[in-house]
Amino acid sequence: MNEALKQKQRVCIATPRTDVVLELAPRLQKVFPTIQVVALYGGSEDRNQFSPLTISTTHQLFRFYHGFDLMIVDEVDAFPYSYDHTLQWAVQKAAKNNAAKIYLSATPNQTWQQECLSGKRPYVTIPARFHRRPLPIPEFAWCGNWKKSFEKGKLPPKIEKWIKARLQANKQALIFLPNIKLMEKTAPLFQQLHPNIETVHAEDPNRKEKVERMRKKETPILLTTTILERGVTFPNIDVAIVGTEDGIFTEAALVQISGRVGRSAQYPKGTITFFHHGKTMAMNRAYSHIVQMNREARERGLIDA
Repeated sequence: MNEALKQKQRVCIATPRTDVVLELAPRLQKVFPTIQVVALYGGSEDRNQFSPLTISTTHQLFRFYHGFDLMIVDEVDAFPYSYDHTLQWAVQKAAKNNAAKIYLSATPNQTWQQECLSGKRPYVTIPARFHRRPLPIPEFAWCGNWKKSFEKGKLPPKIEKWIKARLQANKQALIFLPNIKLMEKTAPLFQQLHPNIETVHAEDPNRKEKVERMRKKETPILLTTTILERGVTFPNIDVAIVGTEDGIFTEAALVQISGRVGRSAQYPKGTITFFHHGKTMAMNRAYSHIVQMNREARERGLIDA
């Protein structure tokens, strides 16, 4: 990006979700203080501005034709980009014919993995974070029949103990649940432990404000669906998943959720806990995936511990 900008080229970072645009824009503005960073998403105030560095949702790229010399597409495996061929076409159309295109993913699909390994697609693996500390390894925690506990109006004891420990330590946390219905139904049980515990999901009209309150540390614990599995960074948090055996938690989702922990150089450690009523193949594969990344990072001298 720096080389392209020095050569007066136009750079675009495209991502499927608005949350990621809002996350990246201020961070990139700090990295490139002399360049105005334009953030494009539905309702954005920057829509009519021109800049050498644009952060955009993939939907906003329909507005461009051969506009960028460098196109970086983040989270290529994420919905809706991975399923919507019109969005993929929009990315191609927005880039110049000779543009450099870079696709980013922590969890590429099987087709892409096979293409990389067979030599059909050039690729680079980055198994470590910039702060050179290992990725946190998930802890499996059997919590019994959590559905039955919720039906009785109670939090499973292990989960309640986990929450109380974070509240006592003043450690923020994300708790992922399988679906909106369960989250909304059980939210009052969590809020008995602290009134400022909040919920967030894809259809939540106050999603942006709730994420911001979490960033400002006004919210001790945020209950969420998989909407926050990627794209947001809270510097010092622990993460738990309730009902990890649910089918919504695929290997890719579990790797992404685990990746919410330890992202900051100031706080490179944290815990990721898989609360479950029975292990799944996805859980085991996610665990192995993360262990393998750390192993490769050590072998390549990319982490210090």
